[in-house]
Amino acid sequence: MTTNLSRWGVAIAFSALALFPPVALAQIKVITSGGFATPLKTALPEFEKAAGISVTVVLGKSQGAGPDTISAQLRSGVSADVVILSREGLNDLISENRIAKNSDVDLAKTPLGMAVKAGAPKPDISTVEAFKNALLRAKSITYPSSTTGIYMATKLFPQLGIAEAMAGKSTNAGVVTVAKGESEIAIQPVSELLHVPGTDFVGTIPQSIQYISVFSAARVAGSSKEDQAKQLIDFLVSEKAGDAMRNSGMEPLGLRRR
Repeated sequence: MTTNLSRWGVAIAFSALALFPPVALAQIKVITSGGFATPLKTALPEFEKAAGISVTVVLGKSQGAGPDTISAQLRSGVSADVVILSREGLNDLISENRIAKNSDVDLAKTPLGMAVKAGAPKPDISTVEAFKNALLRAKSITYPSSTTGIYMATKLFPQLGIAEAMAGKSTNAGVVTVAKGESEIAIQPVSELLHVPGTDFVGTIPQSIQYISVFSAARVAGSSKEDQAKQLIDFLVSEKAGDAMRNSGMEPLGLRRR
């Protein structure tokens, strides 16, 4: 009798699953620049669990040339629901009518900093002259080809009178090459330098030549996941995402309690 009841129980359970299959998680896709990748990765598990929304993340550059920029990806037909990138890059997308109207919001800001290989001597960058000398003494440096790299190549290095010297020993390969010993110095947004294995953070560059990167989010025009995209952006401007930004060397902007 007990065996028959058990069999009936199993049969009823399978019948229920057939009538009421598990609800699939809603899915959205985010294209983010590297400067916000770490805090996004840290914050997403809490969002996905609370909202029941699965988030796919793809990397792209905020600005610059090449097929890997966020604008180039969108132009080539890559689908996305949310983009996160420098404010300058987002303004470019707004001018191209690729962003849902009035959906943009600033998330956080972070300054430029320097990193060296773990255990290597940390150069003095406390003054503009000391920073300049550190760059001149370095055998090789790496910096982004995106928004902050454009600033360094077109404004900062010419201002310091070292543009020619930097051109001969610079790459855009990123801080990972410092960890590998392929580059001596990395100059990037602090959010891209902290907690990188195999490197030591030196500090931020002098205030008078500093560039503060503002990272912003927006919904992509034409996305069919408007409600889910709104939920993610609301989460990213809430206090729940604040610690992930602070731990990455960013200052959250416009946090709201949820």
